[in-house]
Amino acid sequence: MIDIYRRRAAMLQQTDIRDLSLKGLELFQLCAHRGSLQAVATETGLSASTVSHHLRSLEEALRADLFDHSRRPLILTPTGKIFLRNIDNALHELRKARAEAAAGNMSEARYLRLGTIEDFDSDIIPSLAVSLFGTMPNCDFLYHTDSSHMIVQMLRNRQLDIGIAASPTERTRDFIDRPLMRDPFVLVVPKNTGRTPKEIVGGGANLPFLRFSGNLFIARQIEAQLRRMEISPPHRFECGNNQTLLAMVAAGTGWTITTPLLFSRARRFQSDVEMHRFPGKGFARTLAILANADCSRSVLDLVDTAIRTLIQDAVVEPLHGSSPWLKEDFKIIV
Repeated sequence: MIDIYRRRAAMLQQTDIRDLSLKGLELFQLCAHRGSLQAVATETGLSASTVSHHLRSLEEALRADLFDHSRRPLILTPTGKIFLRNIDNALHELRKARAEAAAGNMSEARYLRLGTIEDFDSDIIPSLAVSLFGTMPNCDFLYHTDSSHMIVQMLRNRQLDIGIAASPTERTRDFIDRPLMRDPFVLVVPKNTGRTPKEIVGGGANLPFLRFSGNLFIARQIEAQLRRMEISPPHRFECGNNQTLLAMVAAGTGWTITTPLLFSRARRFQSDVEMHRFPGKGFARTLAILANADCSRSVLDLVDTAIRTLIQDAVVEPLHGSSPWLKEDFKIIV
């Protein structure tokens, strides 16, 4: 068996590199990871027949079958597995080189796909869009808002160039990860409950806990902290939308755990709720600017600088003014 693998590896090494196209290599990598021609066609905007043509051309150049074409989903042959292992490394280096070559050519940027969590979509992202549109006049923009785990997934699937989201717990070398801000968890309760934050979390106020949907990054972080504290508050309501949670708190139906950034977006409910430091050991989420390895560094730096300035001016400073106790923990990471 070892001899078979050696012969296959030797055969790949004998291929003239001039017979290989970068597009074919990238499509092979996508097909190997997605397992579907149609999924790759949809993702890249190509037809399935065009993707198939590139794969066949690559296999002809290598004089080897990379996929078992009789099976669905696509399954790599032993030769294909060897090739994928090597091409993953090669494409990673090529993308880095392409990004470095593009540094400084910001005015020539043609396309930018930017995804952000919904926390920024009401005021920060519109201002960022105006700023970027003026700086990169020849660039076509795609903006997408979603939850952190979807933004990370889209980056991983190469559907976005840059994402602003909660830092993923797992690290991948294909991501550039720039910590952006620290957003501590806080307690939000109805106005005039007459109970301390510790009493409310401990169940003394006879109010249920209104929680984020369990599939969200933010929910998993909150639940992990409550388990560490050995607290299991009764709950009757679960929702993926922060505005809805705070509306429920404002109506006096319960209390929730959120962050100052999210609290700042729910202005219409703030007169009927109170925000407090989380009782016990504090904890926070870190928001980050994430980018794929082949993203232009000059474009990434531009987004980085602009978003930090906008968040500081529109969110951080106003909340420091109204809630000075946030100054230590709620801040831009320099």
